[in-house]
Amino acid sequence: MCWQSRFDAANTTANNWTRLEASPTTDATMSQSITHGAQAELWQALVHEAGERVHAPLDDTRESYLVFVLLRYQRDDTLLARTQALEWLAAQAQVGSQRADALRDVGDRCLLIAGLYPQLAVRRHVQVDYFVRMGRGAYLEVAEASRNAYARLFEQLAKSYQDLVRTLRALRGLPQDILLPAWQGAVH
Repeated sequence: MCWQSRFDAANTTANNWTRLEASPTTDATMSQSITHGAQAELWQALVHEAGERVHAPLDDTRESYLVFVLLRYQRDDTLLARTQALEWLAAQAQVGSQRADALRDVGDRCLLIAGLYPQLAVRRHVQVDYFVRMGRGAYLEVAEASRNAYARLFEQLAKSYQDLVRTLRALRGLPQDILLPAWQGAVH
């Protein structure tokens, strides 16, 4: 099924899901698109469209992971209330797969904050790059603590963290210039 067909299908199916926080800069197309659709198909279409809008579409693996994150956290009413640095510290105290899962969660939440809710950084008197660096670092730690395909996935996600943030910002219709130039291209 081609992308346009998936998007059309997502727009014509049931309309039973919750919107993310509204923004005055959200473009009209997204606002209209979000009112209908099966959740996974809708997120897939919106993420794909956002990638096209910034002229940097994600490959299938990263696009699917981003859709998974959006689905997983779309009803998390505590996302913006959590202190990610404390969550990261708590993850450091864990071992094995529990540690990797906790770090993945920190990376996912930082990704959503940096991409969808950059105003939270302003309210907390930090730069958006703070969340980008913490999330990217969490993904790198997951890659280092994991094996085989899981390690490769998180290494790829860490290396392209800025692309994921840029795609989320395009999804919301937010300006792209909030990321610091010093972050661009930096790989640890």
